[in-house]
Amino acid sequence: MSGGRCPSSVSGTDQCVPSPPAGGEGGRRPDEGGSNVIRVQLLIPTLDQSGAEKQLALLATRLPRDEFEVEVVALTRGGPYEDVLREADILVTVIGKCCKFDPFALRRLKRLIRARQPDILHTWLFAANTYGRLAVGSRPQPKIVVSERCVDSWKAGWQLWFDRKLVSRTDRLIGNSQAVVDFYRDVGVPNDRLLVIRNGVETPADSTRSREAVCDELNVPHSARLVGFVGRLAPQKRLKDLIWAFHLLVSVQPDAYFVIVGDGPERAQLEKFAADIPTKGQVRFIGHREHAGDIMRHFDTFWLASDFEGQSNSLMEAMAAGVPVVASDIAPNMELVTHEETGLIVPVGDKATFAMAVDRLLKEPDFAGGIAANARRQMREKFSIDAMVNAHAELYRELAA
Repeated sequence: MSGGRCPSSVSGTDQCVPSPPAGGEGGRRPDEGGSNVIRVQLLIPTLDQSGAEKQLALLATRLPRDEFEVEVVALTRGGPYEDVLREADILVTVIGKCCKFDPFALRRLKRLIRARQPDILHTWLFAANTYGRLAVGSRPQPKIVVSERCVDSWKAGWQLWFDRKLVSRTDRLIGNSQAVVDFYRDVGVPNDRLLVIRNGVETPADSTRSREAVCDELNVPHSARLVGFVGRLAPQKRLKDLIWAFHLLVSVQPDAYFVIVGDGPERAQLEKFAADIPTKGQVRFIGHREHAGDIMRHFDTFWLASDFEGQSNSLMEAMAAGVPVVASDIAPNMELVTHEETGLIVPVGDKATFAMAVDRLLKEPDFAGGIAANARRQMREKFSIDAMVNAHAELYRELAA
């Protein structure tokens, strides 16, 4: 248990007690004598490789070390971003929650918060948002910042009840898009506690890999037109719609290939679904890739059919890479994509229009290149990682004062 790390195998007991703040294997712990240092504890369910976890890791590793003392706490388990954080000398603690409501995990979290005494507890996603606010209770410290990353229309009544019940313990609720903030205003969060801080995205350098090398890896002809998706293979992404749309597209773009990058609970079902259509040989499931951007920037177009999002990291990354995009007409996507200026917008579930939009981009390279250039410029000017980090830092300063 060096570095205060509770193994995720601990469950149903209260044997894992966080060790006191210290340096060493768990990560850097700045000098506690520095009165101007703001202690920030970031709490999230897991450190899996997904959108919220990526934004948390970017924030934790880029906050100024001379002003902020950062610890990351994973409520349930670690994951790939745990290594990223430890390599950046960030203290990481895993609580080891083992079921939907785990009173032992809640007790361990309470002990950790008392031991670390953060100025700011910043929680991310429903489980962490709930456990974090329950653990702090009605105490005036730490200040509690809640991050909601999606228009959570999926939530059941009991989950929305918790959200409303815990508003009184919330100093700020951050949404990564205006649509998310609007949703939680309707849930009952007062206006003066709501704040939009948009995701940050890097403008990638030119790929060091040639298009031919990527085509060889994908086992497609060098002349192939690559239509791509990057993300979690989950129901909200409506990948079946895209597979159907691709089936329609191939009738007018016979050299098109659909490249699906990512993994998730629907992968097996989607692979079976794709195998039953005549164009099955032109749909490629390539799983999770550590450096998906190296493949994405060689796409001829990127499409996203989601019926709800917060602010899609993969859509932003495609725009930042200069790939022309087609996205569903949900509010968070339309905050990023202006139709025919920075991409094309299609009604949710409209498979034929998705196919026609991609066909247009493939047939009109000048138009596609123009909207892609506009999108790349927008990402660079308005959605930088520095802007995201600076907005969080300013909020932490305000609350700590």
